Amino acid sequence: MQVQLAGEPQRPDRTSEDFLAASPEALVLLDGSSSPDSMETGCSHGTAWYVRRLGAHLLARLTDRSDRSIAECLADAIVETAALHGGRCDLGHPNTPAAMVVAARLHGSSLEYLVLGDSMLVLQFKDDSVRPIGDNQRFPGGEELRRQVWATVPGSVERAALHMRYALAVRAVRNTGHGPWIAAAVPKAAPHAETGFVRLDDLHAVAALTDGAARWTERFGLGSWSDALRLLGESGPAALIGEVRTAERTDPGCERWPRGKAHDDAAALYARI
Repeated sequence: MQVQLAGEPQRPDRTSEDFLAASPEALVLLDGSSSPDSMETGCSHGTAWYVRRLGAHLLARLTDRSDRSIAECLADAIVETAALHGGRCDLGHPNTPAAMVVAARLHGSSLEYLVLGDSMLVLQFKDDSVRPIGDNQRFPGGEELRRQVWATVPGSVERAALHMRYALAVRAVRNTGHGPWIAAAVPKAAPHAETGFVRLDDLHAVAALTDGAARWTERFGLGSWSDALRLLGESGPAALIGEVRTAERTDPGCERWPRGKAHDDAAALYARI
């Protein structure tokens, strides 16, 4: 694989909670699960720390454990990362650091892939068709509350209160079998990821995007997924993120495009097969 990648925090003064890494035969992209600043996590390290270590462990497992399925590699990486927390962290806390995950690796004559959460993997085939995979852990029980959040003014007390209610509702059910699955402190989420194989002979390229970068198509409608892959291939991931930032700046009040944050961490990777 020939890989290009780019990432940018939502604000220059904040550390991104996205993570990207790749080798010639594997790639990983993680989007840390953000929460209101006032919400405790039970962890002394933070989400940015967590996604970097989980991502590094996952890339290592993808490259050195071809005998393990890609979901098993994620489970192993979750266990290994949990061990790094030490006794200072309460890994049973419902808001323990967690992340959405995209991963792929060359496996014989195929590309093996995994997607868990609302990040996206987009396959581009040699016949110019595309197949987006992702956003597979929705929370129907919170959709009305999320719409209420989006209907309020960014930065307002009302939005902050509704956002807290939504965050608490999600965390009460995630990784319980009654809500979304996410890579957190225990490996039981890994088997719930969407996984599969695609023949390399059929593939031209693959892209991975956190939801902050996937806004280009999913929220702002700046083009189709085919258009997004063309932009990534011709101008690179930084160009796509740049267009996302331009769109965000034209709508700081989230009125034209209702969304949870005016700006979000954004990361994108494009790999030509």
